[in-house]
Amino acid sequence: MPPKREATDDLSSLRQKSRYDYLAKREEVKLAELRQQVQEEAEEERTNPTLSKRELEQFARNRTTLQLAEDRARIDQTSSSGFFIPDSQFDDKAELLHKKHIPGPNLPHTSEFQQWEDDQISRSLAKNRHARTGTTREAEDDYEFVFDTTTAPQWTSDSDGQILDPEKQRLQTQLDEAELKIKTIDETRRALPIFKYKEELIAAIRDHQILIISAETASGKSTQIPQYLKEAGYTAQGCIACTQPRRVAAMSVAKRVSEECHVRLGRDVGYTVRFDDRSGPDTVIKYLTDGMLLREMTHDVTLSRYSVIILDEAHERSLSTDILAALLKDLVTVRSDLRLIISSATLDAKKFSSYFRDAPVFSVPGRRFNVQKYFTAQPEANYLTSSISTAYQIHLSQDKGDILLFLTGEEEIEAAATSIEETARKIGNRAQELQVRKLYGALPADEQAKCFEPTPPGCRKLVIATNIAETSLTVDGIRYVIDCGYTKENQYNPRTGMEALCVVPASRASVNQRAGRAGRQSDGMAFFLFSKHSYWNELPENTVPEIMRVNMASVCLTLKSLGINDLLNFDLMDKPPPEALAQGLELCYTLGALNQEGQLTKVGRSMSVLPLEPMSARVLLAAEKFGVLDECITIIAMVSESASLFMRPKDKKVHADAAHKRFAAKEGDMLTYLNVWREFEDSEYSNLWCKENFIQYRTINRARDVRTQLESLCERIGLEPSSNPTDHIAIRKALLSGFLPNAARLQRDGQSYRTLKNGLTVYIHPSSGLMEARPRFVVYSELVLTSKEYMRNVFEIDGQWLSEIGPMLYKQSDIEKLGLEKKMPKGQGKVGIDGQ
Repeated sequence: MPPKREATDDLSSLRQKSRYDYLAKREEVKLAELRQQVQEEAEEERTNPTLSKRELEQFARNRTTLQLAEDRARIDQTSSSGFFIPDSQFDDKAELLHKKHIPGPNLPHTSEFQQWEDDQISRSLAKNRHARTGTTREAEDDYEFVFDTTTAPQWTSDSDGQILDPEKQRLQTQLDEAELKIKTIDETRRALPIFKYKEELIAAIRDHQILIISAETASGKSTQIPQYLKEAGYTAQGCIACTQPRRVAAMSVAKRVSEECHVRLGRDVGYTVRFDDRSGPDTVIKYLTDGMLLREMTHDVTLSRYSVIILDEAHERSLSTDILAALLKDLVTVRSDLRLIISSATLDAKKFSSYFRDAPVFSVPGRRFNVQKYFTAQPEANYLTSSISTAYQIHLSQDKGDILLFLTGEEEIEAAATSIEETARKIGNRAQELQVRKLYGALPADEQAKCFEPTPPGCRKLVIATNIAETSLTVDGIRYVIDCGYTKENQYNPRTGMEALCVVPASRASVNQRAGRAGRQSDGMAFFLFSKHSYWNELPENTVPEIMRVNMASVCLTLKSLGINDLLNFDLMDKPPPEALAQGLELCYTLGALNQEGQLTKVGRSMSVLPLEPMSARVLLAAEKFGVLDECITIIAMVSESASLFMRPKDKKVHADAAHKRFAAKEGDMLTYLNVWREFEDSEYSNLWCKENFIQYRTINRARDVRTQLESLCERIGLEPSSNPTDHIAIRKALLSGFLPNAARLQRDGQSYRTLKNGLTVYIHPSSGLMEARPRFVVYSELVLTSKEYMRNVFEIDGQWLSEIGPMLYKQSDIEKLGLEKKMPKGQGKVGIDGQ
């Protein structure tokens, strides 16, 4: 019996020793990988000046981590432990105590036991003093067995005297978690509907240059197809590009695929979106927005670095996707080695097939459970209030499962989230916890990532999202869907030149996609905040393609820069209205981007490089001439985010208005934005400053990103840097050069304005700093339609500047006919331009 026990003990010791040897080896491997990564990042930091601040901070953290790891490794090599406990067999214990506690020349020797006894007595006396005086304090002395490290025992193992190392235990825990995660990821990939069709899909792609894939949302098409192609060897000839209509989808899908491939994001798998490029020369699977691929085509028309291009979520019919489809349709005839895949989540695959010369359609059935649909008996007067109410009804009455609420935009989502969180605090412990998560395009990546985190036990998650969660992204665990029945769309009227972001009824195709989100993992429920009659009679069957409802000026400029001159016969899937195309060409000509023959000019070529609307791009080119490039870059960047720049909380409206009034410039809103930026810059981009002045920190930081990018691009196209912050006349003349068609004159009623180009009656927006001043001549950046036709981002001009800056559009005689000297109503239309 004893020999067996001894053998068992030996086996146990050998197992434990083997485990520690494995951990030590694993630690060495991980340290070597980290050292190699830091070296690569140092080289990238040295050679790549376009790295973002976030990337530089991550590189610095990695260097610090490596330094700490190497320091700890050196300690491990010199000593098996940072401490040891002398045992009873230690021969020189007295000598050790004397070294530890050397008494002074006139002080008696104090033993270790006596020191401990004195310490305990002093603590007891201190506690008695507090008890007598009635005072209480919460400090570590009150919890001496928790915080007193001198009384905490130190443990050793009975296997060869090895010490239990907390660091090694932590590393082992991380290793176990990583192994479990890898196993879970592989199981998830195999469970996706598309996995069963992997071999057939690869064969179809090999046999056909163009393939239409019809697959339902959550089938795995976005994450798996690029990986299947990589495994099939398509990355040997080039990179695989997969476009997404939205930047948040490109970033999140790339992150997921990098995890599935067990590689670092930015190496083999990366993404490219505006202001954030996490790809490199070694990237073989690249997710990017359709707009970024379109911009790549302006530099490389044949897209020579790509072997496969996937247009994902093509059913959304975004502007850039439609243009790309037309360009790639011609490109595949030139590049026989290029494979083109069109991926759609709806039943309009036949239309794509017909457009791409009867390309074959590969259908992948989805994983759909039963979804019970509920309509309201009567139309809802306020869908926002109704959606909040419905969310709480589900939370308090239905079984477990997360909720997905569809609203139209950022403002509604923030308002709903605030209201729901306030109600949750009032309810307290009377209901299970409700975790509110938001999801929209402008939300920071770390906030978006919270939507995809697993829901904690005993809690329900409520995700409030725009239509970004309709098809682009899949949130696991959703069992209940609430659909407000509306969406936001850009709409443009070529006759009036008015562009507006309008809330319109969602299409029936979109509503069905949203409802399907409740049936991805189990049976679910969908609650529509509209009646069944509205569903069949008021909702359109499909969403109108974006190219049919936008200003075509930027499209014309992009196509001209790609060498496409016959725009009327350009083979788009849906032809835009002829009047919209004609108006776009006319605007490009007015701005000097096209000559009389319709050919792209040098000015137009420079404008096409800038990721801006043609009017804004023209401002920057004119700013160089007037010596105010720096100021105009700032203004254009701020204008791009002006819609949500200023905060005005309900309970602090007076304070907010007073804070905003400090920035107001008498010349108009454009100069006001310049004042805001200067103070923000002087505060060293402080979040606290933004709170004190009721400025949206997230919004102004986005403007900061735009400004940084524009500075770099202006340098690339050869614009000379210049600055003259006090010359407001030069700044406004530069702005007028771009927004020349948007001039308006005050009418005789002293309230409304009339646009000079097409005679529309318009009004200054109530949020404008010129609302009360009402100068005689103004220029605006955009018209928005709400209760009236309002001008936004307004600035004052001298009427004589119109013929000076735009003689082809405004003749001097026409300006004189406007009656500059006619008397205006009393107190209105005061010129007051820079003291003149």
